[in-house]
Amino acid sequence: MAQVELNGKTVECVRGDITRQDDIEVVVNAANAQLMPGGGVAGAIHSAAGPGLAEECQPMAPIRPGEAVISSAHNLPNQYVIHCLGPVYGVDEPSDQWLAECYRNALELADSKAVESIAFPAISAGAFGYPVEGAAEVAMNTVKQVLPRLENVKRVRFVLFGASDEQVFSRCLSTIGP
Repeated sequence: MAQVELNGKTVECVRGDITRQDDIEVVVNAANAQLMPGGGVAGAIHSAAGPGLAEECQPMAPIRPGEAVISSAHNLPNQYVIHCLGPVYGVDEPSDQWLAECYRNALELADSKAVESIAFPAISAGAFGYPVEGAAEVAMNTVKQVLPRLENVKRVRFVLFGASDEQVFSRCLSTIGP
């Protein structure tokens, strides 16, 4: 696990399963516009949360790139799920701005719910085609900008499914430290 402290708050990268972060209050879903089960992170979160998640999300859809909405976590070990629609790389332009909006909006939404801990996947870096290196840079730079001004969020965790993604995110994490 890679970890840095920013203004007394922790940012960390781990390899693991986003649906098994039982010490984190909110997990972020790399959602599709309709907030329905799909592949990758969305499929895993919906599968672990159970059918109630899709039912709760239905009236909130569709969402646009960069937008974040919140639901309860149902059968997940967390309080909430924040659903973000990341940009499709090369289609939703400017992709870097839409991706930064995902992280910013999720962090601000979590903070508004008095959440102290949040876990993110590598939003847009899977089926949406965002290059992992670029996605990690946007994620870390946005967290570095937003986290210091939040009142409640004290821990941000990036949960990466594969070893290579974890290495890339950890390397980017080391560049944002004090």
